[in-house]
Amino acid sequence: MNPFPVSVITSCRVHIHPERALSRSACELTAEGQFRKKTMTKSALNDSPLILGTHQLQSRLIVGTGKYTTFELMQECLEVSGAEVITVAVRRERLIDAQGRNILDFIDLSRYTILPNTAGCFNAEDAVRVARLGREILEGLENPGADWVKLEVLGDTKTLLPDPVATLEATEKLVADGFQVLVYSTDDPITARRLQQAGATSVMPAGSPIGSGQGILNPNNIRICLEYLKGENPDYPVIVDAGVGTASDVAQAMELGCDAVLLNTGIAGARDPVLMAYAMRDACRAGFLAARAGRIPKKLYATASSPESGTIV
Repeated sequence: MNPFPVSVITSCRVHIHPERALSRSACELTAEGQFRKKTMTKSALNDSPLILGTHQLQSRLIVGTGKYTTFELMQECLEVSGAEVITVAVRRERLIDAQGRNILDFIDLSRYTILPNTAGCFNAEDAVRVARLGREILEGLENPGADWVKLEVLGDTKTLLPDPVATLEATEKLVADGFQVLVYSTDDPITARRLQQAGATSVMPAGSPIGSGQGILNPNNIRICLEYLKGENPDYPVIVDAGVGTASDVAQAMELGCDAVLLNTGIAGARDPVLMAYAMRDACRAGFLAARAGRIPKKLYATASSPESGTIV
C-alpha cells in the first residue's frame, strides 16, 4: 500500500491521488495554507434527475437491446452501462431469438423501465399499431414503460433516416392516444420544433445515421435544435439518438447541452461490448458535468497557466 495516498512531492509539483481528487476539489485554500470545505451546488457533484414526462431518472444514458451476439452478453452490458431505461423493439418477431428464447426473459423487469420502440416501421399506421402492441405487452408485464414509446418512422431501408411527414403524423396520433412520445428525428431544427409543437415528450435528433458510428456530424444543427426546443422551456428534454460510435461522441453530445444520449450499436458492435458499456456510462456523466462546469474559451495563442509575477530569477 502507498503510505502517502494523498500526494507525493516530485520535482516541486504536487500530484493528487485520483481517489482524493474530488474531495480536494470540494475545498478551497485559505490564506494560512489550509484546505477547508467550500459550498458547492448539488448539481456540481451529482447528476440532477432527468425528467421525461412522468418518468424521473438518474442515469442519462439510454441503451438498446438489439444486435448483441447473445442475450447473456446483453445482460452484462446493460448492467455495467448504469442505464435505468432500455429500448426494446416490440414487434413480436423481434422478441424471439434463433433458439426460440424471448428477450424479455433476460431482462430484469423490476429493475429496468422498458422503452418500447417502433423500429422497422415505414409508415404512420404501422408505427401506431406497433406502439399500441408495446403498450399491451408492458401492461401485461406491469412495467412502467407501458405509457410511453420511442417513435421511429423510417423513410427507406438504405439510409434509415426518419420520414418527417409520417413521423409528425404518427406523433399527433400517439399523443392523442395518451402516449408520451419520444420521437426520433433528423437534426433539422424546423422539423424538431414541429414535433415538439405536436406534443412530443422529447425530440431526439440523430447525431448521424443509425448504426453508422460517425458521431455528431453536425453539432451546429444540434445547437440550433437545442435553442429552438428549449427557448420557451429550458427543461424540455432533448436526447441525441443514433450514430454515436464511442465514448467521446457521447461526451460531445452532452457537452453541447443535450439531456441524454440513446444508443445501441456503439456498445453492441464494439470489439469488447462490456468495456465499451463502461466507457459510455462514464462519458455520459463526464459530458453532463462538463457542460455545467463551463469550458474555457478557445484562443488562438497560448495563455500561461502560472503567474509571471513572483518568479525566481
